[in-house]
Amino acid sequence: MKVCDLTQFYSPVSGGVKRYLEQKVAYMTRFCPSSRHVLIIPGAETAHRVEGLASVYTIQSPLVSRTSRYRVLLNLPMVERILEEERPDIIESGDPYQVAWKAIVSGRSLSIPAVGFYHSHFPEAYIRSVAKFFGKIALHITEEIAQRYVRALYNRFERTMVPSPGLAQLLGEWGVENAVNIDLGVDPEIFRPDTSARCTVRSELGIPGNRFLLLYTGRLAPEKNVKTLFSAFEVLSKECPGKYHLLAIGDGALRQSLRKLQEAADGFVSWLPYCGDAGRLADYYRAADLFVHPSVNETFGLVTLESQACGTPVVGIRGSYMDRIIFSDQTHWAPENTAGALAGAIEKIAGSDLAAVGRKVSEEVRSRYSWNRVFSHLFAIYQEVIEEYNP
Repeated sequence: MKVCDLTQFYSPVSGGVKRYLEQKVAYMTRFCPSSRHVLIIPGAETAHRVEGLASVYTIQSPLVSRTSRYRVLLNLPMVERILEEERPDIIESGDPYQVAWKAIVSGRSLSIPAVGFYHSHFPEAYIRSVAKFFGKIALHITEEIAQRYVRALYNRFERTMVPSPGLAQLLGEWGVENAVNIDLGVDPEIFRPDTSARCTVRSELGIPGNRFLLLYTGRLAPEKNVKTLFSAFEVLSKECPGKYHLLAIGDGALRQSLRKLQEAADGFVSWLPYCGDAGRLADYYRAADLFVHPSVNETFGLVTLESQACGTPVVGIRGSYMDRIIFSDQTHWAPENTAGALAGAIEKIAGSDLAAVGRKVSEEVRSRYSWNRVFSHLFAIYQEVIEEYNP
């Protein structure tokens, strides 16, 4: 089987989607060595390279963010030329914009089935902005337009993979008729408990061993709700001076907000713009006492799964699609999206036996959410689509 992934959600410093694609290639290399993988992504220049069974095409595209280094892929004729040359058995589109429409149109013209992966619930950002600045009528119109767009696009795919049953149900209510739940996963050989990492990492970062270390990893972006995290840390610093230290790994539009917090916290906040090595990232998870994920709009929450696999419990704000993959008690999670509520949740959970909780959640995650299971399910869907497809 030759699989083609086509997405704009990819950059040298991106996270979840990039990890998903890398793990897909690793799975194919291990379990489907006669298969081939084609990746078409935007880049600084047009190039082609072959890495084992993977053929990677970058298409020169303009930069839209200097921090996340995302690019907008506009050269759609080149996408079609690559598809004509490679002739994959199936195309998977990983973003919901012009590239997705191109995957559908080119797939039909070349008699290749196309599926979509709904990595991000992108209408949420537009709805949130309208709700903040405009009235109820504008909000209603925006919601209606978003639903029509999602319905019109994703019903044209043979299947729409969605990383949450709740979100799949929502899309079904919006009129998407082909949604299939596909969980994401972890590599249990990399993301596992290891107490030796704690002292080593803290020493390297200059974090005293007696501080309670909070970790956040992900984009520093409004949709990740990191401002609530930063404000919660300010609350904790005032109420419990000298107790908490925050390590943030990631970059984005709100880096200045983090820098201001660093200055105000005076040695109690550490920042790493990016960590692309999975083994090193696992060490950071293991070095922390508690992982804090403030997002209220997550479609899955891969980083929370990785943290739990490493034995580090998670705290956040109740009510997102991420709740179902949290295997510790969420009684003390923040009941509302405020800095005070999140700070209170952190303080309550900090007093529990986190080591015991960590051992329990690690066993649960590593047994239920391996990438091998994820891709075994996904490739069964691919095979079903290919066999059913009748252009």
